[in-house]
Amino acid sequence: MALRLFASQFVGRSGIQLPALATGWRSFATAVDGLKYAKSHEWAKVDGDTATVGISDFAQTELGDVVYVELPEVGSEVTGGETFGVVESVKAASDVYSPISGEVVSVNEALTEEPGKVNTEPFEGGWMMKVKLTDPSQVDSLMDKAAYEKHCEESAH
Repeated sequence: MALRLFASQFVGRSGIQLPALATGWRSFATAVDGLKYAKSHEWAKVDGDTATVGISDFAQTELGDVVYVELPEVGSEVTGGETFGVVESVKAASDVYSPISGEVVSVNEALTEEPGKVNTEPFEGGWMMKVKLTDPSQVDSLMDKAAYEKHCEESAH
């Protein structure tokens, strides 16, 4: 997730690299098998021609307590690598990027009332949108758990 607050310091070709945790690198329970990850710290869980999308545990940890989530409208089109929403926390406002392209078929309305689910349940109740894929092959360009964990470890150093 590209943190606008840190944009001037951490911009790279693939987007923003999140700063290392204050306590240094931590062991990951942060990535989940079966999900695909973007370098910008969003995940996608593909089920047939639909993907559920959210932000990773690493991203929510970096953000801190989430207080507001802006989601796309159902029926809108999202494009892989482009902004689909915003997450605001006590630390920063952050654009959220879609890891895949397609039509938004559902959004997690619960986040309107309980944005903190992004922190407490990043891979379950904190999902953000469901997208009907226009190009399922895009999923192949995303990272698996091991590659994403390595990416986060390198980002933290």
